[in-house]
Amino acid sequence: MVERVNSPDTQGLEDKSLVCRDCGVAFVFTVDEQAFYREKGLSHEPQRCSTCRANRRRERNGQPPREMYPVRCAECGVQTMVPFLPRQDRPVYCSTCFDRVRLTTPPG
Repeated sequence: MVERVNSPDTQGLEDKSLVCRDCGVAFVFTVDEQAFYREKGLSHEPQRCSTCRANRRRERNGQPPREMYPVRCAECGVQTMVPFLPRQDRPVYCSTCFDRVRLTTPPG
């Protein structure tokens, strides 16, 4: 979990749960994202989750949608999707476990 410093930009804001207009999945519009939108003068909340926003951006730029591959997390066993074809000799993690492993593994 990321600890926030209460700044004037984030005062009075709370994380909001929104629903993506494309895929229907609930996503969180975080306090930091809301502060960014406010700073940039954007008055509307996002209508799409980050995955659908990325797909839409790629579509606008004439790029094909990113191919995703189903895998089972090597740490917790949950089924997840990754944007690369996994190799059999390397573990693949869901985003939660990946963050945990990345924080506990020394660089190098």
